[in-house]
Amino acid sequence: MGKRSRQRQKTQNTGRDDRDNRDNAGWGAGYADIVKENKLFEHYYQELGLVPEGEFEEFMNVMREPLPATIRITGYKSHAKEILHCLKEKYFKDIQEVEIDGLKIEAPQPLKWYPDEQAWHTNMSRKIIRKSPLLEKFHQFLVSETESGNISRQEAVSMIPPLLLKIESHHKILDMCAAPGSKTAQLIEMLHSDIDVPFPEGFVIANDVDNKRCYLLVHQAKRLNSPCIMVVNHDATCIPTLKIDLDGKKDILFYDRILCDVPCSGDGTMRKNIDVWKKWTTSNSLHLHGLQLRIAVRGVEQLAVGGRMVYSTCSLNPIEDEAVIAALLEKSEGTLELVDGSADLPGLKSMPGVNSWKLMTKEGQWFSDWSEVPVSRQTQIRPTMFPPTDPEKLANFHLERCMRILPHHQNTGGFFVAVLVKKAPMPWNKRYPKVRKDVSSSSAAQTEGSPAASIPSGTPCPPDSAVEEGLGEKVEEEEPKDSALALETTDKLEREYGPPASKKKKLFGYKEDPFVFLTEEDPVFTTIQSFYNLSPTFPKINVLTRTHDGKKRHLYMVSKELRNVLLNNSERMKVINTGVKVWSRNSDGEEFGCAFRLAQEGIYSLQPYIRSRIITVSVEDIKVLLTQENPYLSKLEADAHAQAKKLVMGSIVLKYIPNPNNTEDPQCPIQLCGWRGKTSIRAFVPRNERFHYLRMLGVEVFRDKQGQGDKGPDGEKAVEGVEGVEVKEEAGNGAEEKGEEKGEGKDVGDMDLENGDKIGSSEPMKEPKD
Repeated sequence: MGKRSRQRQKTQNTGRDDRDNRDNAGWGAGYADIVKENKLFEHYYQELGLVPEGEFEEFMNVMREPLPATIRITGYKSHAKEILHCLKEKYFKDIQEVEIDGLKIEAPQPLKWYPDEQAWHTNMSRKIIRKSPLLEKFHQFLVSETESGNISRQEAVSMIPPLLLKIESHHKILDMCAAPGSKTAQLIEMLHSDIDVPFPEGFVIANDVDNKRCYLLVHQAKRLNSPCIMVVNHDATCIPTLKIDLDGKKDILFYDRILCDVPCSGDGTMRKNIDVWKKWTTSNSLHLHGLQLRIAVRGVEQLAVGGRMVYSTCSLNPIEDEAVIAALLEKSEGTLELVDGSADLPGLKSMPGVNSWKLMTKEGQWFSDWSEVPVSRQTQIRPTMFPPTDPEKLANFHLERCMRILPHHQNTGGFFVAVLVKKAPMPWNKRYPKVRKDVSSSSAAQTEGSPAASIPSGTPCPPDSAVEEGLGEKVEEEEPKDSALALETTDKLEREYGPPASKKKKLFGYKEDPFVFLTEEDPVFTTIQSFYNLSPTFPKINVLTRTHDGKKRHLYMVSKELRNVLLNNSERMKVINTGVKVWSRNSDGEEFGCAFRLAQEGIYSLQPYIRSRIITVSVEDIKVLLTQENPYLSKLEADAHAQAKKLVMGSIVLKYIPNPNNTEDPQCPIQLCGWRGKTSIRAFVPRNERFHYLRMLGVEVFRDKQGQGDKGPDGEKAVEGVEGVEVKEEAGNGAEEKGEEKGEGKDVGDMDLENGDKIGSSEPMKEPKD
C-alpha cells in the first residue's frame, strides 16, 4: 500500500471516528475537536459595530449554541390545517414535559413573524430529535411528513426571502441559486396558495450551477407534485435569456419575481455549520464579492419592469451584503429602488443596513477607502467593496432599508436580505447594439443563442438575443449607419443587447432524456379519453413524455406557461426536470380498456378533468383501504360498495369529500389512486402518504427504532397502530397474495424519484388481474 493510500485510509477512518463521537455525545455536543473560537472573527465584527453596543458578548454566546430545530408546514396544500391540528393536539402536547440529559424540553412555539402559525421552533436540536427514544414517534412523524411534502425542516431565517417576494399565483419566478431547494419549495407553495386552481398561470424556474445539486433540488421539488416547476442547470452569472410566444410573436421572458440567494461565506451559519469557526477569514468575502455582484446584475437584467428581486446571504459581512447592493444601485443609475421590507414581516427583529464599513485583510490590515489599497492588493480588493464616496448618492441609495438578522435577537441564524424593485430597463440595455464584422457560418453556429453587442464593464453576460433575431451575418463593427433601422431592431429586442460569446457553451453532467409534448391527436389519448371520460377542457397539449421512440412509459403534465418556455428554449437551456406524473403504463390494463393507470403524484392536478372512474368514500373506507392490502369489495361501506360494483376493472379515483357538519372528521378533500379488481379493491399510495392520511384520520402509525417493523406473511411488514388497527406496508419485493401481483416497491413504498432524478429509476407497476 502506497503512502497516499495509507494516508487516505487514515483520513477516512478519522472522519468515521469523529462521526461516531458526535453520535454518542450528549445534547449540543459534536465536533469536539473544533473549538468555537475565532479571534479574527470577533475582532472584525467588534470593529465594524454591526452588533448594538453592549450586546456583543451575548451575540458571541448565542453563536456558540446549537441552532433550534425549526419546521414549516406546507401552506399551499389543503391538508395544512389538518397537519397543524395534529401537531398541536398530539405531538407538541406529548413532548412538553420531557427531560433529556437534564434539559427540559420546551413546548414548540410558532414563529411570530411567519403567517398562520405555519412555522414552529423548539429548543430541541436536530440530534436530540433523532436520537432520543422519548421522541421517536415525533421523529418518525417529521421524517414521514417531510418525505410526503407536507412538512419542511428548514432554518427560520431561510424562510424570510420568499415571504418578501410577495408572490401571487400568476407570477413568473426565477430562483437563481436554488439548491438544495427549501426556499424553492416555499415559492411553489405560494404559487399554489389557491387550492381550487390546479394549474396556476405562474411558474418557478429553479436554477443551480452544480449539476449534482440539481438532483437534490429535483428531489425537494418533486415532493410537492407541482406541474409549475422546472429545474435547470446553468451558471447564474450568465443564465440564458429565454423566449416565449406572446400573441403569436416571439418575445423575451422577463420574470415578475427573482430570488437571488447567492453563494456566501456563511458566517451566519456557525451555529449549525461548526466548520466555519475554523475556516472563517476575511478573504472569503473578498473572493466572493465579485461573483455575488455578477449574479445580482444578471438577475436584475432578467427582471420585468415593476418586478421584485430579493437579494439574500447567510453572511453578516457588509462586503457580501451592503457593498453588493450599493454597487448594484450605482450601476442601475436610478432604474432600481431599494425598498423597506421590514413592515411586511411584523414580529421579525432585524437591524437596518449600514452606510459605512471598512475592509480588513486576513493579516489584520484595515482599509477605509479604495485610495488606501496598495497596488499589490488591487486585484483582490476592488472599488465596489467600499461604500460610495458621494454623500448625496449614498443617501439616495437608502441602504438602511436592508435587513440584517442577528442570531441573539430571536435565537436564529445570521442573515441578510434586501428587496429591490425595478422601475425601468437597465441603462446598459438602452443603447444601440454593437455587432461583429464578417461572421462566418461556422462561428455563427458557435455563437447561436449568444448576445451580439457590447456592454459596460463589470456586467455579466447579457441577453442572448441579438444573433437569433437576425441582425445579419455580415455586420459592421461601428454603430449602425441607419439609425431608424437600429431603433426598430432595438425595440424588437426589448432594447436588450450584449457581447458575442467567444465559444459555444458546454453543458456538463448527465445527458437528460428529451421532453416530448404530445399532440391532441396522439393515439394514447383515444383510450384514456373514453376510459376516464376526460373533460373537453383537459389540456392534452400540456402532456409530455420522456422518449421519442418506443412505448410511452409515463405521461407527465406541465402548465401552459411552462410548455411555452420549453418549446421555445429547448436548445438554449439545460432542463433537468419538469412536470408531474399523471399516468403510468400498465401492461395488463389494455385488456380492461386502458393501458395507463392514474399516478398518485398528479392526482390533485388531474382529477378536476376526470368525470368517471370515481368512487366517493368515507373515513372508514379510507382506513380499510390504507390498512389492508387488497380488501374485498364487501369490506367497503354500502355506498362505496355500490359505486365500485358499477365499474369495470381498472384504475380508479377514491375521493373523500369532507362533511362540514362533522368536525371530528378531516375537513379537507382527499383523493387517492386505486385499482378496482375482480373481487377486491386497493389504494396505490406511497408509504409515507399512507401514513400521512392515516394520521389525519386519527390513526397513529409508527415503526420500531430501526424502521423495520415486524415482517408479516408474504414479506409484508406490520406497522403498529392504535385503536387496534394494523397497518401493513408493502415490502416491495413482488410477492404474491391470494393470486394478485403486488405493486413495485417504488410506487407503493418509497417515493418515485425518476424523471431526471438519478437516485433511482422506476418501472411500471403490474396491477392485480383477479
